[in-house]
Amino acid sequence: MARPSESVVYGSQASPKDLPSVDRLLRQPAVAALVDTHGHTLVAAEVRAMLDALRARAVAGELTQAEVEPGALAARLAGRVEARLAPRMRAVLNLTGTVLHTNLGRALLADEALQHLMAMMSGPNNLEYDLASGGRGDRDSVVEELLCTLTGAEAATVVNNNAGAVLLTIAALARGREVVVSRGELVEIGGAFRMPDVMASAGAQMVEVGTTNRTHPHDYERAINERTALVMKVHTSNYAVQGFTASVSEAELAEICRARGVPLATDLGSGALVNMEDYGLPHEPTPQEMLKAGCDVVTFSGDKLLGGPQAGLIVGTREAVGRIRKFPMKRALRMSKLPLAALEATLRLYLRPERLTRDLPTLRLLTRPVQEIEALARALQAEVAAAVAPHYAVEVVALMGQIGSGSLPVERLPSAGLAIAPLQRQGIGRALDRLAEALRGLPVPVIGRIADDRLLLDLRCLENPDLFVRQLPALREVLA
Repeated sequence: MARPSESVVYGSQASPKDLPSVDRLLRQPAVAALVDTHGHTLVAAEVRAMLDALRARAVAGELTQAEVEPGALAARLAGRVEARLAPRMRAVLNLTGTVLHTNLGRALLADEALQHLMAMMSGPNNLEYDLASGGRGDRDSVVEELLCTLTGAEAATVVNNNAGAVLLTIAALARGREVVVSRGELVEIGGAFRMPDVMASAGAQMVEVGTTNRTHPHDYERAINERTALVMKVHTSNYAVQGFTASVSEAELAEICRARGVPLATDLGSGALVNMEDYGLPHEPTPQEMLKAGCDVVTFSGDKLLGGPQAGLIVGTREAVGRIRKFPMKRALRMSKLPLAALEATLRLYLRPERLTRDLPTLRLLTRPVQEIEALARALQAEVAAAVAPHYAVEVVALMGQIGSGSLPVERLPSAGLAIAPLQRQGIGRALDRLAEALRGLPVPVIGRIADDRLLLDLRCLENPDLFVRQLPALREVLA
């Protein structure tokens, strides 16, 4: 027991000499228990980093005696170890109103895809092994037959994303030659991926035709010559040009290309495999339509309207896809076994179209009845209001959501949710930022959106309301 003159004054400053050595701290029972659980390497590294940081604070006169107590040091160290081991990628609740949210991972995988993924990842599989012959196989064969069946294509191949699919297609079919494309289709998608840059990276010379808002058949006819290797159509899936506009359809352009012996490729971007109008949604061009119109190659994404993992799908004629598959760049862009297994399982769902709104999360969320969402909002209103009281008020509101920032950008989805507004009119911005930060800080972060001096929680994508409700006590504590 310490003598009175040696008792600790918890408000007093600590000096660097008050900090224990690394070995001494590691021998403490609570720290030794951490070593037993996590191993010496990780814990010792965190001990050194923690002591270095505390020593710097002690030199600056910012460290207190209470912080250098053995129990306090052990607790701080346990927190550091836990933080170090915590995953950076975490599950969140998407209440933004955007179903296919690029920043939140886009499409959710179906249960069948998750189950197949786990089965294929937990042991060896026949990724590139032909079970019939016992020889080497081709990983494209995992999904090629499915893609041909679903789209009507003669051949198909896949790469790691649609940007790679476009890059590979241009490089394989037009490297060192000219590619004709409408000026109104020189898109830029997220991450500064611009069509002119893709053309240059693929080693092709881009030839622009038409104007930003109007392109006519004769624009293409005049541009095609002996140096032309490819004509490219790009579906403007992330923006819309409206008003005084004109464009050339794939069917009309295919006739022009066939007459001149030049292949036609189209990039759909989003890539719906079903007619979205059949589900009460706006029309989106499908690979089936593009192939029927006469396109030689069609590229589209796997993780947008298709509802699968990130992938770039390439379908088309046997001759064109064969050239693409043999191009050396293909190996650098190939899919690994993990997304390929998820893609196969997702594509299999389309063989049973009557069950898609049940089995495919993307289509299930997009077609969720507004009445069901409104009922959920009313059921949650009182509990959310209690969690944010007395600083905020909560009301049920009609909302307009979005299919996705890169899919059907103009169209909006009628939805419903909760609007949370500060009761004090002064400092509204700070109050909303504090609320949004508190929601993001929950064990399963809740992501909404701020608009019109309110924080909006669109409930279209909330299929597990119990998970949301269980976190409300923690929200109440943060806001108290």
